[in-house]
Amino acid sequence: MKSVLIAALASLLVAVLTTPAVIRFFRRQGYGQEIRDDGPQSHHAKRGTPTMGGTVIIVATLVGYLVAHLIRQTGPTVSGLLVLMTMTGLGLVGFLDDFLKIRHQRNLGLSKTAKLVGQASVAVVFAVLARQFRSGDVGHLRPASDHISFIHDSTIGLGVLGFVIWAYLMISGTSNAVNLTDGLDGLATGVSAMVFGAYVIIAFWQFGNRCGEVATSCYLVRDPLDIAVVAAAAMGACFGFLWWNAPPARIFMGDTGSLALGGAFATIAITTRTELLLVVLGGLFAAVTLSVIVQIALFRTTGRRVFRMAPLHHHFELGGWEEVTILIRFWILAGLSVAFGLGLFYAEFLAHGSLA
Repeated sequence: MKSVLIAALASLLVAVLTTPAVIRFFRRQGYGQEIRDDGPQSHHAKRGTPTMGGTVIIVATLVGYLVAHLIRQTGPTVSGLLVLMTMTGLGLVGFLDDFLKIRHQRNLGLSKTAKLVGQASVAVVFAVLARQFRSGDVGHLRPASDHISFIHDSTIGLGVLGFVIWAYLMISGTSNAVNLTDGLDGLATGVSAMVFGAYVIIAFWQFGNRCGEVATSCYLVRDPLDIAVVAAAAMGACFGFLWWNAPPARIFMGDTGSLALGGAFATIAITTRTELLLVVLGGLFAAVTLSVIVQIALFRTTGRRVFRMAPLHHHFELGGWEEVTILIRFWILAGLSVAFGLGLFYAEFLAHGSLA
């Protein structure tokens, strides 16, 4: 538990204390956000706000994880490193996208093909490595299973190729979902902090109830404690960044942050065997993404729109809601999703006997 607390505190302090310096540096370099011409008019006042702040979240998470292991004198695990590798790799894809937007002075960065190739490359490397490295303890577990999971592995096996495709769909889908949600000051950051907090609880609970060490409900997860450390470091980084990203935001995370956070969520879900539970915990991300899918599908088939504008938060903006009102209400909905997801996780624990 001490490692979890140290990781969260260290990453929080790094994010809070270093972000002002990053803001000043990005301003001097002219790394300002470009705004969509067809977006809400109130957003045009945000043009020029420093972006690529996701670099702070990534670095703070890595530092928090490293500090926790140095202080506790423990070594990193394969599962923890794979999550951090994916987070950093997708952050690099997002950084390139943000940089091109700034360089070309328009809200278009990497092409859709280039972004998909970047996401696919990172996802495939994760998927291949996650099926290696058997542990030496109970079950000889790998970081990932090729079975689809909700709270435990199901009986639905995907095989090696199927798992690679599934991992790609999860990683790209989740990273794009966070990216779509990052449209209001502090929205994606605050929701991400909640979801990471939920995974701190889930992974630590799995650590305390590993199969072979308890006689009741248990979990077959390779490195649950280290995953909890990663989630705690990411949570602390998000909270620290939110201090400066809350309205009116002095810095945006950009695609650098949103793709990295989405990749972290997906890989934490895969390594904790809670893949489908992520849809519940990240219910707001799912709702925002669904609003975009529905809007596009209906417009292409009927020429009509369901929402004034997608993603969902822009619909309410154009309806006259204040940005802070939307933010707080969406945070409430995100908190309810997280609470419901944790409730499902614990209810399943109470309902099932030993899985050893």
